[in-house]
Amino acid sequence: MKMVKGLLFGSAAALVAISGAQAADLPVKAKAVEYVKVCSLYGPGFYFIPGTDTCIKLSGYLRADVLANTNSDFSGPFAGAGGAQNRFTNGYTWRSREDFDIDTRTATEYGVVRTYFDATFSWTSDTYGAGAAAGSTVYAPIGTTAAPGNATGGGVAGGGLGVYLAFIQFAGFTMGKAVSQFSAPWTNYPGNNFDGLVGGAGFVTGVNQFTYTAQFGNGVSLSLSAQDQAAYSQAGVQNLGVLGTGTLGAYGASDYAGTIAPDLIAALRVDQAWGLFQASFVAHDNHAAYYGATEVTGHPDDKWGWAGALALSIKNIPTGPGDTINVQGVYTNGATRYNINDLSFAGSTQMFGGTSVAGAYQSIGLGVAPDSVFVSGGSQQLVSTWGMRGAYVHNWNPYWNTSIYGAYAGIMYNSTSKSYICGPTGTGVGGSFGAVFGTAGLTSCNPDYNIAQLGTQTQWTPVKNLTFTADLTWQHLDQKYAGTITYPGSASIGKPAAVYQLKDQDGVSLLLRAQRNW
Repeated sequence: MKMVKGLLFGSAAALVAISGAQAADLPVKAKAVEYVKVCSLYGPGFYFIPGTDTCIKLSGYLRADVLANTNSDFSGPFAGAGGAQNRFTNGYTWRSREDFDIDTRTATEYGVVRTYFDATFSWTSDTYGAGAAAGSTVYAPIGTTAAPGNATGGGVAGGGLGVYLAFIQFAGFTMGKAVSQFSAPWTNYPGNNFDGLVGGAGFVTGVNQFTYTAQFGNGVSLSLSAQDQAAYSQAGVQNLGVLGTGTLGAYGASDYAGTIAPDLIAALRVDQAWGLFQASFVAHDNHAAYYGATEVTGHPDDKWGWAGALALSIKNIPTGPGDTINVQGVYTNGATRYNINDLSFAGSTQMFGGTSVAGAYQSIGLGVAPDSVFVSGGSQQLVSTWGMRGAYVHNWNPYWNTSIYGAYAGIMYNSTSKSYICGPTGTGVGGSFGAVFGTAGLTSCNPDYNIAQLGTQTQWTPVKNLTFTADLTWQHLDQKYAGTITYPGSASIGKPAAVYQLKDQDGVSLLLRAQRNW
């Protein structure tokens, strides 16, 4: 019996040994391992996508903002509930944002093929929305699609996804959503984080375009661009034959037709070690719909507006390493958004304040800056503007810097458009302003106005890519109306129908920001 067991165990051991030897002898092909390799062709942060000759860079930032004395995260206390200066006006507005960038580049026989994508994920809270129901879409930042917000006790919060940039660059062409070629390289920020500076185009969230840029060497380039006007550069073609009853009702209803022509832009730029110079020009078509509700009422002919801008940046100035001066000037005629940009309050503002006039409930400041105005049977009358903005940035040391910045803009209506708004005698009688607000207490009727802005910003960067900012901005509305009006009231911001004094207004806002770039 013991002999049988021994034979069985011995046979099993031999079979196992033979099987193991055969398995070890089989050829085994090791799987290739592709490691991510650094791509040094386009600067730090790029890597080759495994198995390709395309380089990719992922980057972005995480930002937290708190803004004092405003219902907006970009424009200050000059419109809507922010301008009401009552219990609907926020003491603060809060926003948190993650930005995510994808940059890919591939070298070809025609040059580098580049794609760029920039998206933001934002949550903005404490934006007042009268009568908003829970679950309704109550907050939609410019250029974004907002997710449903949540309303609680009159305050609302909203999450938003924003697609800022999405473009392809190839052989000198830029195709897709990119910063406007008209804008200065610093867009809205010559030395600030406050969004709403007048005095130049912004388009910081990108605009659809088809652009060709020719490089002439020595830092000289020329860009020719066809740019979508519908997203950000339409300030309004106002039909004064359709009056409203609200604060801005005297300026009629926006009466845009479908898009016909893109904005046509040319920009000459010189980049040097001392800084840069840029000259920009744009032609902007104002395409109105009908005088009335249907085709048979007729329509005004199109009118082309235009804008021109000069920008200058001076680097390495004697006051300190890295100090800069950025300045820009602009003039527009029928292309207002290239001065009063899409993030500024100044294109349509109403702000309330106190008054010392007997019989007046409060004071109000008004300003509207469309591209054009017209009346039934009449032609479009283009609105002109001029403006400038600039900043000086001083670096105290590698960790601290302070800037002083300012901007100014003037809005001017021609004599015909003034007669439409203020009547043929300039007293309000027979004009749209008098039709809405009355003329009993009106002593000066003039839709022209000016905007002045002044601010200072200090930044602290304790470690690389982490910056804390305090940005204080003062804004002044210099309107040309005077006297009193009978304001019809606004339930949405709690304003009663009463007599109001027409008066200049001032506002101050503070932006506190923490940002981590990666």
